[in-house]
Amino acid sequence: MYSEDDLLPISALQHLAFCERQWALIHLEQQWAENRLTAEGCQLHERADEGHHQTKEGVRICRGLNLRSLRLGLTGKADVVEFHPDTGGSPRPFPIEYKRGRPKPDHRDEVQLCAQALCLEEMLNVEVTNGALFYGQPRRRTAVAFDAELRGETERLAARLHELYAARITPKARYEKKCDSCSLYSICLPKTTGVSSAQRYLKRAVAASLAGEGSGS
Repeated sequence: MYSEDDLLPISALQHLAFCERQWALIHLEQQWAENRLTAEGCQLHERADEGHHQTKEGVRICRGLNLRSLRLGLTGKADVVEFHPDTGGSPRPFPIEYKRGRPKPDHRDEVQLCAQALCLEEMLNVEVTNGALFYGQPRRRTAVAFDAELRGETERLAARLHELYAARITPKARYEKKCDSCSLYSICLPKTTGVSSAQRYLKRAVAASLAGEGSGS
């Protein structure tokens, strides 16, 4: 169990699942850069947080609900949590996270949503089996089942999050195709800082320069 002072943001799990270096640049070095993708995402979250709690067709809709888990050491805010009536008595929480664009090829969005579900379970002492991701371009919900595999992945990432935060070390850069869409590309510079050593990089640069001179003579 973690203390209140040890809690880390749920949103950091998504950054960590995408890239450990991106997570470290944002959450350890406090670096951030906006691009079109992040700006659109912020606008979508702002719209999700607008308005008050309401009840519609028997479903209680809560926006901007504060969450925490002392077991996982996480805290954050849910965009929307619907509380559906249940025959067992207690309403069934159904978390919804708003995202720009389309579903991603990895599980980082599902992990973030699952972390919200685990927080709700701990806070309300009720099982949360399903939720949804609402993407801006399709403008429809994508159902997410909180099965054992997703729960395990989320718990492992939460443990890794605390491990890296305690170490306070920014991982080295390693260029991948996904780097091209990262808002921190110009800060991270994965194609230059990701070489195995400065000496190797300098050798390559000198060799390329010599090759250019040779071809021009």
